[in-house]
Formats: sequence, C-alpha cells, structure tokens
Amino acid sequence: MSASTVAAADLSPDELRAFAERAGAELEGAHPHDVLAWAGRTFGTDLVLASSMGDEVLVHMAAQAVPGIEVIFLDTGYHFAETIGTRDYYAEFTDIRLRTLLPLRTVAEQDAEHGPRLHERDPNLCCALRKVEPLERGLAPYRAWVTGMRREDAPTRTDIGVVGWDAKRGKVKINPLAAWTQEQLDAYVAEHGVVLNPLRQEGYASIGCAPCTRAVAPGEDPRAGRWSGTSKTECGLHT
Repeated sequence: MSASTVAAADLSPDELRAFAERAGAELEGAHPHDVLAWAGRTFGTDLVLASSMGDEVLVHMAAQAVPGIEVIFLDTGYHFAETIGTRDYYAEFTDIRLRTLLPLRTVAEQDAEHGPRLHERDPNLCCALRKVEPLERGLAPYRAWVTGMRREDAPTRTDIGVVGWDAKRGKVKINPLAAWTQEQLDAYVAEHGVVLNPLRQEGYASIGCAPCTRAVAPGEDPRAGRWSGTSKTECGLHT
C-alpha cells in the first residue's frame, strides 16, 4: 500500500503508524509543496497545521498546496505584537481557516495561581500551561498534523523525518520543511514574495513568546535566542 493511495481514515492506529513510516521513506527528498499536497489528499479534514507564525513559509506554502487548510495558532498571551499581526495577515489574505487557541487561564489568572513571571521561575511549567495543553486540545480531533520543524533548527531536531509518527499523541506528524536549509527558505521567500514576521528584520531567527525570545547575532545558532541563559531548548510541543 503506497503513500499515494492509502485511505488514512480506514486505518487502525497500528496501521497508521506503519503507513507513516512507509510514507516518510517514500516522500524523503520531495518538495515541501508536494508533501503538503499529498497530506491534503490523504487526510482531508483529518489534517491540521499548527503554526506559531514564525514559520511563515510553511503557512504560505500550505495555503497554496491545500487551499482551505485548517491552521491552529496558540495565543499564549505573551506573543509579540508583530506575531499577532502576522497571524492576522495570513488569516485575512491567504486561503487558510485559522483558529486561535487560548490557554485555560489568562496571564492574570496564572499569575494569581502560580505567582507572577512564571516563565522566569519555571519556564517548563509555563510552556506546559500556555502551549502544550492548548495544543493537545487543538490536535485532538485530527489524525495528522503539520509542523514547520527543520533539521537545521537545532541539534535536537537533526533526525526528524518528512513524515513520521507522533507516538505521544497517536497521530501522523508531517514536517514538510524538514530537509530544507535556510538558504532554500530565503530563496522561496524571495521568489514568492512571502510576507514575513517583521521581527525577522530585527534578527529574530526563531520566534516564540516575547519574554523568552531575543534576537540572535550573526553566526549564532538560530534557536540561541529562545530561553537564552537557560538549559531549556524546547517548549514541549515536539518532545
């Protein structure tokens, strides 16, 4: 059974996992647009893209490859204004169906329960409350999800596949840009006029919540600006 012919909705979880492994091998080396188009054909309304609006190329490409694709955005309450503006642009001017997810508690309610500036004292807990839990709710109805992860992003991501199995959630995980370099991203942006988060112009290579993100210096690891000064490298969405 090939990646191009399977009806994903008919597969059991074990069959879906085996299918994801086969699809990953078949689609390795494929253009990200083709990977997205395959995902749209295979999963239909069981497919969702999770975006931080720091992965603008992915959202732009998905709108072209899978018109009307469902996109979920986690509004942590700590985003840069530029990130919210980028979200609003893509929601209004591209062919996606954007849904914003909120944490169970507002920032003020979290401060009242855990004390202010939890992100400084326990960033793992803050991410769990404001990112991971909302994502779990957002992904629950779907069998497959799309991310903007790339192998070049960080040492923790060098082995990710174009298509793989998210064992934590029992879903197919699709990373169309996994093998792309920064040079390939830049070339795509220039060729297609991709609207970028304005923070890119200020040296933000990886964009997360404002209190935990800084610009990076030339030659610095792209994710060095995330949780700078701590040992934390991932928010928990992909671990």
